[in-house]
Amino acid sequence: VMLITGGRLGDLYGRRNVFLYGMVGFAAASALCGCAWSPSILIIGRILQGFAAAIMAPQALASINAIFPDHEKSKALSFYALTFGLASMAGLFLGGALIALDIFGLGWRSIFLINLPVIAIAAPAAFIMLRETKSEHPSKLDLGGALLIALALFALIAPLIAGREQGWPMWSLLTLASAVPLFLVFWWHERTMESTGGDPILAPNLLQVPGLKRGLLAALFFYVLAAFWLIFSVYQQGGLGRTPFEAGVAILPAAAGFVLGPFASGRFLNVFGRFSAGAGMVLQAVGLFGTAALISSGLPQFLFVALFFIGAGQGIALPNLVKTVVQRVDRAQSGLASGLVNSMFQISGALAAALIGGLFFSVLGSATDAGSIGHAYSIAAIAIATCLLVAGWLSSDLATK
Repeated sequence: VMLITGGRLGDLYGRRNVFLYGMVGFAAASALCGCAWSPSILIIGRILQGFAAAIMAPQALASINAIFPDHEKSKALSFYALTFGLASMAGLFLGGALIALDIFGLGWRSIFLINLPVIAIAAPAAFIMLRETKSEHPSKLDLGGALLIALALFALIAPLIAGREQGWPMWSLLTLASAVPLFLVFWWHERTMESTGGDPILAPNLLQVPGLKRGLLAALFFYVLAAFWLIFSVYQQGGLGRTPFEAGVAILPAAAGFVLGPFASGRFLNVFGRFSAGAGMVLQAVGLFGTAALISSGLPQFLFVALFFIGAGQGIALPNLVKTVVQRVDRAQSGLASGLVNSMFQISGALAAALIGGLFFSVLGSATDAGSIGHAYSIAAIAIATCLLVAGWLSSDLATK
């Protein structure tokens, strides 16, 4: 939710300034997490990290859309998508490595404190190298809309995560049921604001941009892949008995595929043209089906091949999908559009963790043996692959319009 508001803040107050404020806030929140003296403080720190990241993240896409001329924008967006996806995978590996190394006896705290030296370098570099941009006709903040959509998403996601763990108590069912009216009230609020000349957080007329709704829906189904890293890590550690570091090393073939995928993107464009994003998603689905087949056949030693396909498919699909969505709006709305894209990714990740994670643990039940964990993984992987095929169909259909 804050990603959409963060995009609007960049349009209003300058994208470089807001990016820097978000980075400093993220450093402070990371320090709080790393020094947390109780679980409650750690949770508060994580919430603050989320707020700071949401302020910071949309400024990257919005700045690219505002700074680069049209003939260079495609390449810039490709590099953005490459960095985005590679960092997501590198985080899994580095997190396991930091815990295994146990630097200065910090244990898990090091995964938060490592952000401090990184930001100490990145913040001055951003101040020097980034050009300030802002919208020529910035919109005001829609705090009412932000609150309503936050409540609606909380009512949807929280029961899906906590409800299953607690046996679906009455509060979880009532909260889940309240999500629908909350979304309806939010949409009514946005339409009312727009009709009275206000600045809604999610302008209904923006969704009338040709293909934007379909592109955002494709992004929603596409990023269900985020749940894969969760269940694959559980399988590696619970099913194969690997350490966090070894589980991190296991995803390196996917990282290699992600790096090499964009280099094959040119060939994909020659063959598939505008359908490259969809083709990349199909390649990911093939990789996921492959992991399920290999695990079911008792051949986990060959998982690296399927993981490479997953990474390569993501490396091809992600930049093409981002370009397809963001380039559909004009520069004045780039902050809001990039906030929407990032929001779709984050909402998808949260829903996927709840739904796919719930499916995995429901199939697993109380079993702890390797065979049961592998079976639960295979079912969840097939569900993720199906979502990617839907995303591929949406993306390919969008390419024809």
